[in-house]
Amino acid sequence: MLSKSQIKLIASLKQKKYRLKHGFFVVEGVKTIKELLKSNLELHMLFTVETFNINAKTEVLITERELKQISFLTTPNKAMAIFKIPKVKPIDKKNLIVALDDVRDPGNLGTIIRLCDWFGIKDLICSKATVDCYNPKVIQATMGSITRVNISYIDLLDFITHTELPVFGAFMNGENVYQKRLLKKGVLIMGNEANGISKDLEALIKERIAIPRFGDLKTTESLNVATATAILLSEFSRSY
Repeated sequence: MLSKSQIKLIASLKQKKYRLKHGFFVVEGVKTIKELLKSNLELHMLFTVETFNINAKTEVLITERELKQISFLTTPNKAMAIFKIPKVKPIDKKNLIVALDDVRDPGNLGTIIRLCDWFGIKDLICSKATVDCYNPKVIQATMGSITRVNISYIDLLDFITHTELPVFGAFMNGENVYQKRLLKKGVLIMGNEANGISKDLEALIKERIAIPRFGDLKTTESLNVATATAILLSEFSRSY
């Protein structure tokens, strides 16, 4: 049975300020929870309609009705868990780093985290205005990949100003990525969904790359940032 304090805590974790205050985030769905349980993340509490057969102190059996009461989803998926937010590790500068400049859509961030996992990108760095990676919608979209990518929220402009790594930026008018010599290490910057890379950052980027349009009309305005990230990471991977 759920207590009032548990219900209050869960409800609060929908907001970033309370996730930061309590140091917890919410995960929903049996598949994703099981994926996180296999990681080094620390489980705080598991609420489930079917037992996971784990530590009895952290597992609470609840009814479908109770799950619907606390779930952030329209259609709850058998279980909800609260995990402790892990400490961020130092950024590994020996490999390619993906950087996000004010990406705001949770689905886009979640997909990009999955892409980093898929292509073996160890570090994802985000501007402080980028959506929180522990937003419930981001967690859903990562499908467990968040456990395998080190995500840092930093002053992106300061980082790029002082880095000695080659910096690549995705632009509509950049050099054709299919004709560009790409490097094994560096920083790939992806911009905001509506405005692209900010002007201050753009001024620091020496390697401007673009995904060319191949259609006859070539009238499509732009690609979704997650789609563009997938194409560019594929090309970087081919160059290794």
